[in-house]
Amino acid sequence: MKRPNTTGWHELGETQALEALNADNADALEGLSTQESKDRQARFGANSLTPKKGKNPLLLFLSQFHDPLIYILLVSALITGSLKSWVDASVIFGVVFLNAIIGFIQEFNALRAIDALSRALSISAAVLRDGVRQVVPAMELVPGDIVFLQSGDKVAADVRLIKLRDLQIDESALTGESVPVEKNTQSLPPDTVLAMAPASAWWWKRATAPKLAASTR
Repeated sequence: MKRPNTTGWHELGETQALEALNADNADALEGLSTQESKDRQARFGANSLTPKKGKNPLLLFLSQFHDPLIYILLVSALITGSLKSWVDASVIFGVVFLNAIIGFIQEFNALRAIDALSRALSISAAVLRDGVRQVVPAMELVPGDIVFLQSGDKVAADVRLIKLRDLQIDESALTGESVPVEKNTQSLPPDTVLAMAPASAWWWKRATAPKLAASTR
């Protein structure tokens, strides 16, 4: 998704951030209108990561031979063949190719399973639109959406916090911290490390208390 042109969101107060993201709305606290959200999605794109290009099946098969033990077996087969021990050489080549076929099938099926699982695990988000709280697919979030989170939810987009109560976020996957991080709505200096910004919550992290947030994606 493209980002709207503005200063760092952590530098703005909650009211300033909300006004900047909802500049086209008469009442920012009513959330975006359905039409405005569609216009912004057309402008900024879907709230999703660019999918990784799948591995070419031929390259996947050839990668099964990229192993020191396989190299040794192939050299052994060539030496055995040069000594005219055709049966032994054929057995070694057969074992190598059979191993490659089995490895290819297993890895190919695993990649397909992971891809199917990632599609099945798509999440939803509660947002305020047309003044009404509603649930939409996370990929439909746009800059300016007011997003609601409750305990246990995954953060569906990078957000600037604007209202909260006793909020903690599990950011262990991002920062390595072993305990949830306390959050607040205070603005911060421009040189603040964004991963450590207490007024922000990052995509796919887990909330441990309710909060209201404005999406900055």
